[in-house]
Amino acid sequence: MSEYEILAVRYAHNAERRISENFLGGDAHDGPMPMDFFVWVLKGDGQTIIVDTGFDADMAKRRARKITRPVVEGLKAAGVDLAGVKDVVLTHMHYDHAGNHEIFPNARYHIQDREMEYCTGRCMCHSSLRHPFEADDVTAMVGKLFQGRVKFHNGASEIADGVTVHLVGGHSRGLQFVRVRTRRGWVVLASDASHYYANFEQYRPFPVVVDVSETLEGYDAMRRQASSLAHIVPGHDPLVLQRYPAQPGGPADIIRLDAEPLK
Repeated sequence: MSEYEILAVRYAHNAERRISENFLGGDAHDGPMPMDFFVWVLKGDGQTIIVDTGFDADMAKRRARKITRPVVEGLKAAGVDLAGVKDVVLTHMHYDHAGNHEIFPNARYHIQDREMEYCTGRCMCHSSLRHPFEADDVTAMVGKLFQGRVKFHNGASEIADGVTVHLVGGHSRGLQFVRVRTRRGWVVLASDASHYYANFEQYRPFPVVVDVSETLEGYDAMRRQASSLAHIVPGHDPLVLQRYPAQPGGPADIIRLDAEPLK
């Protein structure tokens, strides 16, 4: 059975985020609650699989985000040969997960049917629903489709031995999380199925949401697929950098999620 190393590569940060912005209905005790932005690297069985592609400097300026290290530089620091990557999983098509369209010239992209139907359909007539998307990201994915470089999934599906995707919806109509077999058991990369630890631990959804019931059921789905609660890794929580070790001699913001948590 294949086991994978998992690297979380932080590429951007939003220091201005508040607690009230991170929970549906706000929070009575408002204060700072920053947000980090990651892409993920799976290494094992002679291959490298990328989960999400982040955004670039132009998008950071448009969205008032701070790039801490460009995605390409972070991936190279993590030992990724961009041209050698054959599979990229996009958990969903929001701007912070589906940019940097041309950095993997030989990759096939994995996405849920329901996500492409959502971001190219009638829901995008509504500004509040299309706000997390960027037209350039969507049209770039359509271009890859016509190049024969998109693999669609409908629900749970295997990407490779030891790597599966699971449709949960909620935050976006076709959101999927990724389950990975590692030396310490099954790790769930939540992506935006849970932005912060507090979202899934306290069953308090993030306020950008299409379907609240799917979000809550997604928390249960992650629990079923992970070896334990400590094997669920949220998509945007700065605490991730505190809870997992960096590679020996490597930068502090590229960390090993297949290692035992530090705390």
